[in-house]
Amino acid sequence: MAEKRSGGGLTGTQQAAKFLGVSVLAGAVLAGIALPAAGALGLAAKGTVEGFDEIPSNLKTPPLSQRTTILDSEGGTLATVYSRDRKVVPLEKISPYMQKAIVAIEDSRFYEHGAIDLKGVLRAINRNAQSGGVAQGASTLTQQYVKNVFVEEAGDDPEKVAAATQQTIGRKVRELKYAIQVEEELGKKKILENYLNITFFGQQAYGIEAASQRYFSKPAADLKLEEAAMMAGLVQSPSRYDPINDLQEATKRRNVVLQRMAEVKDISQAEADKAIAAPIKLKVKTPKNGCITAVDGAGFFCDYVRKTILTNPVLGKTVEERQKLWNLGGLTVRTTLDPRAQEAANEAAVAHVNEDDKVAASVVQVQPGSGKILSMGQSRPYGLDQKQHQTTLNLAVGSKMGGTTYGFQTGSTFKPITAAAALEKGLSPAQSFSSPWRISLPMDSFRTCAGDPSGAGNWDLQNELESEAGTWDMTSALGTSINTYFAQLEQMTGLCETVQMAKKMGYERELGKRLEELPSITLGGQESTPLDMAAAYATFANRGTYCTPVAIESIETAGGEQLKVPQTECSRAMSERTADTINQMLKGVVEDGTGTRAGLSDRDNAGKTGTTNDRKDAWFVGYTPNLSTAVWVGDDVGERQSMFDITIGGEYYDKVCGGCLPGPIWKIAMTGALDASETPSFAPVFVPRGGRTENSEDVDRRPGE
Repeated sequence: MAEKRSGGGLTGTQQAAKFLGVSVLAGAVLAGIALPAAGALGLAAKGTVEGFDEIPSNLKTPPLSQRTTILDSEGGTLATVYSRDRKVVPLEKISPYMQKAIVAIEDSRFYEHGAIDLKGVLRAINRNAQSGGVAQGASTLTQQYVKNVFVEEAGDDPEKVAAATQQTIGRKVRELKYAIQVEEELGKKKILENYLNITFFGQQAYGIEAASQRYFSKPAADLKLEEAAMMAGLVQSPSRYDPINDLQEATKRRNVVLQRMAEVKDISQAEADKAIAAPIKLKVKTPKNGCITAVDGAGFFCDYVRKTILTNPVLGKTVEERQKLWNLGGLTVRTTLDPRAQEAANEAAVAHVNEDDKVAASVVQVQPGSGKILSMGQSRPYGLDQKQHQTTLNLAVGSKMGGTTYGFQTGSTFKPITAAAALEKGLSPAQSFSSPWRISLPMDSFRTCAGDPSGAGNWDLQNELESEAGTWDMTSALGTSINTYFAQLEQMTGLCETVQMAKKMGYERELGKRLEELPSITLGGQESTPLDMAAAYATFANRGTYCTPVAIESIETAGGEQLKVPQTECSRAMSERTADTINQMLKGVVEDGTGTRAGLSDRDNAGKTGTTNDRKDAWFVGYTPNLSTAVWVGDDVGERQSMFDITIGGEYYDKVCGGCLPGPIWKIAMTGALDASETPSFAPVFVPRGGRTENSEDVDRRPGE
């Protein structure tokens, strides 16, 4: 029976015999000898070397996970995102001291032997036999590199990592076989370059460039002798020799490396002694990873970009492909975000709403004609600390893109869509209705696209104030936001035509919920998002052509390849004349209607207020010919409360309305984003007016919904 040690493990002789077995296998692989199914050592070798006739391409140029940099439209860095912090650099951009230090301490005969160092194997056998355990390994840099490739490919999958590092003869043989082929096909310099780029140096830093920046805040090319030695010492045990957590242990290890460099004649003993006498001087750079570190308050936009890459089929046919692209990183993502617009949106979002208020504000801006998302601002900061009122919920978008489950009811901001449908059907802006305060319309007078009644019974609705009774045309009804007028206008236009116009303008509901063909849609009874509303109103600014929102200008891989990115898709939703007419009518909203507090005095602008019946949502959506902005204010947490008798941003409101809170926010966002920009005008068009009488002289001057 084999002799056992008291602890139940193998004796020193047995350890040596086992290591010799591995060495025999290594020698067999080196000589190219086919191994039997079971060797003299009783090791099951079948399957360990079969099928490895050709080296996989990923061992030559492994796809290393790197940092992804997200840029704004002007090239400024918004955020750096990575699953592994790494930046691949060529050998000529790595300090010669670093190259010598890693070879000296890890494989001093690297340039003298092949993939396997037989002298090292024999030395390790002898040392391990003397120590009674495994005191010294014999893996060459090339073998270590091959193992690191397998570990890198395993990613964060525990089972795959275990398989890549398991201490079995089969894995060793496979590793050795690949190491031989890597040596033959890559050569020493390329192997060293790949090794220094793939190796883990602790503190979340993979590869020498990221590690050099982490510990010394400098590129790897500038590492001094004593710095390079410290870095080389980390490889054996990044946690044990971590200078941030144990400077004394790191110094001892660094000095071992320096002395070894002197022994192999890479440096003189005098150089080693001088470096050993020098203290380690760290200049630690705290890692910044993820959208939580985004500058300029662009965390929500950054996350929207991430979601775009993970969900858009243009960037990968399957979820797995897109996830792999994101995790691999190394991308330079240039986005559509405009720094000036983003600054304005940030300022606007917190100008009248505090981050600790019961409600929140969302501001999003889109460029008409291109669909480019220029900004995403929010009153609550992006982050995970709820005690600091932070959130990662993007109020501007739907759940698929990191936002709300269903979106928000849009209130009277939908009314211009009904007006556009009416104009497209041939109705005149002069179309007038006698519109009482309350009205009851038969549901069967509203027909779905299938020709069916929209429901049974009557649809009962009313205006906000009893004084809102009289005769309006389309322009005055938009300006004063008369519910009973737009119910009748939808009835004359057609429910189907109204719903179809909404779809053409990108008005969507979340979670795959289709727009319901219900009459209440004209009063904004169905949900949408601030981004969709900004894009919908951009259709008016763009003279009738709707363009889908986009956030990415270009994506370049680490290798310089330009990836295909999602492009805006533009389609005509209405005629130019219809859009021009809407523009002229909505100018009245900001000039003398419900949106007077939002109006811009230095350029053509138009917009519409909106609130829901219970004041849970308040909106202002408006635009100039070159910018469309949507502002939403409401409760974003738990059971959504109505905004009556509430203090927001330090100001008391008996009831929040679209013109009195979202409107001023919109004005700040537009003014900042458009400052010093061109001032194009809306296309002039004659808008006929109809008869108009009212029961109140104060209706238009009331800052309403």
